[in-house]
Amino acid sequence: MAGSVTSELAVRQSSGAAAAQPGRALALAAGFRADRKRQRMISVMLIGPLVAFIVFAFVLPLGTMLFYAVNNPEVRNALPQTLEVLKTWDGSGPPPPEAFDALVADIKSDVPPNVLAEAGRRLNYEITGFRSLLAKTVRNVRNAEITVAQQHLLAIDEQWNDPAYWRVIQRNGSALTAFYLLSAVDLRPGDEGGAKLAPREERLFLSTLMRTLVISAVVTLICVLLAYPIANAVVSVGGRFSAIMLACVLLPFWTSLLVRTSAWIVILQKEGIVNRVLQALGLTDAPLELVFNRTGLYIAMVHILLPFMVLPLISVMKGISPTFVRASSSLGAGPLTTFLRVYLPLTLPGVGAGCLLTFIIAAGYYVTPTLVGGASDQMLSYFVAFYANTTINWGMSAALGVLLLSCILALYIIIGRIVGIDRIVGME
Repeated sequence: MAGSVTSELAVRQSSGAAAAQPGRALALAAGFRADRKRQRMISVMLIGPLVAFIVFAFVLPLGTMLFYAVNNPEVRNALPQTLEVLKTWDGSGPPPPEAFDALVADIKSDVPPNVLAEAGRRLNYEITGFRSLLAKTVRNVRNAEITVAQQHLLAIDEQWNDPAYWRVIQRNGSALTAFYLLSAVDLRPGDEGGAKLAPREERLFLSTLMRTLVISAVVTLICVLLAYPIANAVVSVGGRFSAIMLACVLLPFWTSLLVRTSAWIVILQKEGIVNRVLQALGLTDAPLELVFNRTGLYIAMVHILLPFMVLPLISVMKGISPTFVRASSSLGAGPLTTFLRVYLPLTLPGVGAGCLLTFIIAAGYYVTPTLVGGASDQMLSYFVAFYANTTINWGMSAALGVLLLSCILALYIIIGRIVGIDRIVGME
């Protein structure tokens, strides 16, 4: 009897445990899911500030710049009825009479004067004098009694009979435009579609871009030639003297860029210390022109950008084991062969990172070329600032920024293919 009771209890416990197993498994699975969800939330909270910083400090400004480079609202806001009529015009013959009526109706409508002025300024980018023509027309039409719009506009100015003016209005009826991007590479929209070269006297930005790239490349080359032995000395010397050398390299970072640039103007001027030393040593008979030209620009930019080349080289050279060089020498290689076939290839990631960093900063420099360079040494950043601050042409300023960004991305791809992006960022 006792044995049967015991066996019955064992069976009940076994069946209860079997019944409890699925529930325990479900509870464990739910616990794992809750734990993973909590870990995911913690990860999001940790990286959230970084993502927000990248979005607001990098993605949003770039997106805004790209938007302004193609945005085209001025004519659409000022002349909607005219654009509606010109939709059916093929642009080859004279403008339809209804377009004159629509233009008069737009001018007499409740469109604010500043909107018409913005449209005139936008049209003036494509045909010089269009702003004056539109402003004169607005002054004559607003308070006049007009019976025949075409006759009245032609009486104001015969240029309204030129289809080119109406084609420009028609072309700017779209929300987006490639005009600024084309202008950034000295192209203009063609009357029959496509693009054509701008008139020779209006070609400016390709030569400016080439000058920017040449100046940046020369500065980068000089920096790498100077920085390589400096970085090697800092790493090789060691001890307190190495720390002193490194502090000398970092010293420019502790001084304002404007102060450093102004200091070079004082040093390199005709009565500056450099010219006085050269004359005192008998090397020159008269003061040299060392500032407000390309020579002064190279000197100032190399001095300011040299730390950006030295620091990546030092970080890479510190990671190279001296045994590699000793092993090469023990195998019979001379100093030059050891340098070219062992040491230099190992330092290429630092060279690539330094060149990339220096070139990118040099290509976007504004203060130093503006203050130290001459009129023919201004770089692309000068014109970006000119259109943003002086003429308030955001589209052109953004388009030049896109052009500069495209060149930097192209350089980034080239350096990445030669050296390897993973090696530059230290992931290999």
